[in-house]
Amino acid sequence: MTDFNTLSVVELNDLKAKLQEKYEEYKSKKLSLNMARGKPCPEQLDLSMGMLDTIRSDSSLISKEGIDCRNYGGIDGLEEAKELLAPLLEVSTDEIIIGGNSSLNMMHDTIFRAMFKGVLGGEQPWGQYPKIKFLCPSPGYDRHFSLCEFFDIEMVVVDMLEDGPDMEQVEKLVSEDETIKGIWCVPKYSNPEGVTYSDEVVDRLAKMETKAKDFRIFWDNAYAVHHLTDKPDQLKNILHACQEAGHPNRPFLFGSTSKISFPGSGVAVMGSSKENIQYIKKQLSAQTIGPDKINQLRHVLFFKDFEGLQDHMKKQADIIKPKFDKVLELFDSELEGKHIATWSKPNGGYFISLNTLDGTAKDIVELAAEAGVTLTGAGATFPYRKDPKDRNIRIAPTFPSLEELELAIQVLCVCIQLISVEKILASK
Repeated sequence: MTDFNTLSVVELNDLKAKLQEKYEEYKSKKLSLNMARGKPCPEQLDLSMGMLDTIRSDSSLISKEGIDCRNYGGIDGLEEAKELLAPLLEVSTDEIIIGGNSSLNMMHDTIFRAMFKGVLGGEQPWGQYPKIKFLCPSPGYDRHFSLCEFFDIEMVVVDMLEDGPDMEQVEKLVSEDETIKGIWCVPKYSNPEGVTYSDEVVDRLAKMETKAKDFRIFWDNAYAVHHLTDKPDQLKNILHACQEAGHPNRPFLFGSTSKISFPGSGVAVMGSSKENIQYIKKQLSAQTIGPDKINQLRHVLFFKDFEGLQDHMKKQADIIKPKFDKVLELFDSELEGKHIATWSKPNGGYFISLNTLDGTAKDIVELAAEAGVTLTGAGATFPYRKDPKDRNIRIAPTFPSLEELELAIQVLCVCIQLISVEKILASK
């Protein structure tokens, strides 16, 4: 492959003409390919269809504790659901709350309660401060940033490194500013970079001194079991690390089966210290009389135990790994050595993070859209949708068919090269 930066103006113009011709050819196909969000494909959803047959009109709906799942009650979830899903967060059954279908909803409600009632050990509700802030390792998850915007929480960008957030930045910021109340973390196969936090990063998050006594880690372990290889990344237990560091109430852990069973009908979970869980349960009693226990029971009957859930995820990996492999294969063949892009090679999760030349991501996404390929918006992986270097594009390979995905990435690679050539020519 030839480094584009070494080409002469004449060579660049010749290359631009060839790329433009290829782009127009794709554009003439009137494509309609959508890779905007990381959704499971139909084949993944088909794996869970048997769950719908686990409960019939003549089935027993009495839980192991004697709870009638058709009725009110069980504010923190069925005991057997806790036994199934506690290993997902690596907590005990008295350190977990089983919620509805959405972990995002549980995160929203956790912030909402903190804003109006405060958190355990806090001096006052967060909403009574003139301004509060969250640290946002970036590139990161756009839904987290949307929550901050909704609650008028100021977002402070922290760089993401190869082993997690830049802890030099994090430690300095939290030690100096009492208005910093939290940090967002997707600690395993992070969205979008696929990074798994190192043991050192976990320990430093647990041990660090914070000026805010009520500082919380929002530990969104959304991809805890979403491995793509038979040698998955290992993540240190944040709850145990915080307990050992003398900050047992610092972390709030979240997860769900949304990308395990059915995204619209999964089961969400929240974990924390026993003390936090008891505090939150009292607050929940004003909000709900209990979650959907029939859906929890479906999941228990279908997966049976955590080992069954892990076996299910191996079947998921068999479906989506070829898609990740195809994206990486095309990036290697079309972009490697040209010095116009770099990309992550994750061991799990739902995304590949693509970095193009500075100042080109927005134009590339727009050019791809004109050719019928919809990508996640440029800037979406940063707070306020403002990528300071305008270079990051989140690639979501899971939903399209392999054939559609291959075509979409081919179009994207042409767009990357075309915009890159134009940028390099402008600098000559």
